[in-house]
Amino acid sequence: MIAFVSGRVAALSPDGAVLEVGGVGLALQCTPGTLARLRVGESANLPTSLVVREDSLTLYGFADDDERTVFELLQTASGVGPRLAQAMLGVHPPDALRRAVDTEDLPALMQVSGIGKKGAQRIVLELKDRLGTARGRTTGAGPDRHGATGGAWREQLHSALLGLGWSAREADDAVSSAAPLADDAVAAGDVPDIAVLLRSALRSLSRA
Repeated sequence: MIAFVSGRVAALSPDGAVLEVGGVGLALQCTPGTLARLRVGESANLPTSLVVREDSLTLYGFADDDERTVFELLQTASGVGPRLAQAMLGVHPPDALRRAVDTEDLPALMQVSGIGKKGAQRIVLELKDRLGTARGRTTGAGPDRHGATGGAWREQLHSALLGLGWSAREADDAVSSAAPLADDAVAAGDVPDIAVLLRSALRSLSRA
């Protein structure tokens, strides 16, 4: 198992990063929240989890050890693979997921694309005694550093765009273009999905 990767950030994309380690570029799949903390040219140390398939080896990178632990525990539930586990962490940080499962907050789990009511019920049933209880003192299952309530999505999206190499002005314009999408999510009672907003912002930049 590759426990962590430490090296210079060589490249960033909407869904991953490349870290240069000993002259070799390692591609890591990361959530938008993790990517927002990285900057091209700077050093980074990311806990990792290697997922082995018959036709692929995929390395997932995380903000911290707790995020990696939850990522691996999520996959012990039926129907939850690495991509869905990463999507869950992209919407809710570890403690928010623990609260959602512990309190059987199905709507919070269903905010993740690909999880319906039955899937949320199955996750609660299978993981309630595995994830443990939230360690933080905040209440509710809403996301903090990965998902975004209120206007917090603006800062996260702006940081992610800067990390991808766009200028502050370009990032400002792209954030504004993504605002209607975030407003629609809030109006519907949902949490703005940073991954969705990032894709929308990048599309607007590519058209500019």
